[in-house]
Amino acid sequence: MKKIIPLLLVLFACGFLSAQESFEVSTLRIGPYKVFMKSAEIEKYSGAKLRLTNGEFKNSVKYSGETIMISTSQEYDNEGKETNGYSIYGVSTTSKKFKTKSGIGVGSTKDDIINAYKNYPSYSTYPGWDDQGKQVKNESYFILNDTDAGTVLSFKMVNNIVTEISVSLNEGC
Repeated sequence: MKKIIPLLLVLFACGFLSAQESFEVSTLRIGPYKVFMKSAEIEKYSGAKLRLTNGEFKNSVKYSGETIMISTSQEYDNEGKETNGYSIYGVSTTSKKFKTKSGIGVGSTKDDIINAYKNYPSYSTYPGWDDQGKQVKNESYFILNDTDAGTVLSFKMVNNIVTEISVSLNEGC
């Protein structure tokens, strides 16, 4: 009996610590990093000030040993003047640990995505394109549009297997 109590305490502590980690993906977040998150909260999780990004450069941060790429944008006050802060514009990962509530993540198949999201109210698919504007035959994207939040959840696929997950603002067309 005396050995069971310490064992239960260790199991409880491990369960509590693992519950602290979030590997959830949604139309708003990857792990703890959310689109629209402000610089103070970003720095709390990353432990560093991130640089503003320009579309090509992304900040690389580690979360529980996994890499997350973060795009940031300048924040403005109510009068349209730049502030010292920044916020998240987009987040992406190639880690297999991050999954949606439906279980979709890096390594999932195109069929897995279609079965999980065939009843989602707004989705689209696109072929991949290279830097010269030519279609890449083995690359495609499955996009979930969250019109309420103004964001998109994108699954990049190569040979019909998810290789990257991205969440970003929906700029519309």
